Amino acid sequence: MEEMYSTREIAKFLNINEKMVYSLISEKGLPASKVTGKWLFPINLVRQWVEAGTENFPQTAKLPPYHGLVLIAGSNDLLLDKIISTFNIKHEKHMAMFGMAGSLGGLRALKQNLCHIASSHLIGDNDDYNFPFLKDEMNQMPAVVNFCLREQGIIVQKGNPQNILSVNDLNRPDITIVNRQLGTGTRKLFDHLLKDAQIKGEAIKGYETTLSRHMDVGLEILNRRADAGPGIRPVANILGLDFIPACWERFDLVIHKDRFFDQGIQLFLSLLKGKVIQTTAEAYGGYDLSMTGKMVYPATGTEKE
Repeated sequence: MEEMYSTREIAKFLNINEKMVYSLISEKGLPASKVTGKWLFPINLVRQWVEAGTENFPQTAKLPPYHGLVLIAGSNDLLLDKIISTFNIKHEKHMAMFGMAGSLGGLRALKQNLCHIASSHLIGDNDDYNFPFLKDEMNQMPAVVNFCLREQGIIVQKGNPQNILSVNDLNRPDITIVNRQLGTGTRKLFDHLLKDAQIKGEAIKGYETTLSRHMDVGLEILNRRADAGPGIRPVANILGLDFIPACWERFDLVIHKDRFFDQGIQLFLSLLKGKVIQTTAEAYGGYDLSMTGKMVYPATGTEKE
């Protein structure tokens, strides 16, 4: 069995304060598992994590020249799924494939040259999206194209029988939630909202129950295995659930500059101004396409109030 370190041991290994370990888990993807309420750290994976974050570390993988396959990794989204499907139907000599890795995982896959496009919606401490993490995770600033603005919030059961009005209600003893995995943009935003409300996640029943996709969260609530969970309005609309809005977020496509003009990348980006994305977004609800297809820069004001 792989050697596991405790929180104290991993803090000593990394030469940091124990409290910083928890920040690295949630914000930087430090490999960890929670067993009976305690964090354990597989030391071999931690060593790989340290190496992956090394500046000027020689790349172990390199994407070959474009030959018809567009690789996308990162955060999942219902509208993105539709555009990938449309791309594959429309362009017979090309194919787009998606790897669900969460926003942070997508950026790391892009850094390691394992994909052409990373989909990301990570909120920073200053409420800006993605750029604070691009500076940390990428060796050089990539091209960033907006895919959409999405309405994030809390999905609740139809009719909201528990009368949940905001995140402030989630630590009530009669409320059970389901959560998203660490490394996802939705989990990052949810923890951000809890911090603003001065609520500790551990005080919420179900906080440690995590799922991979937005739709998984919605289905748990639909089947009454949970009262609420963080997610996007389109999932609530599709499943006939209620939705407590929290904010609009920027969902971006992050692309290496030297691969930006590859034929497949440009064909994929051309769909962002097509009819399919417009009609699908209108049908789902909870999307704003006012920035879709536009190049995004750090100084641009992007949040929708």
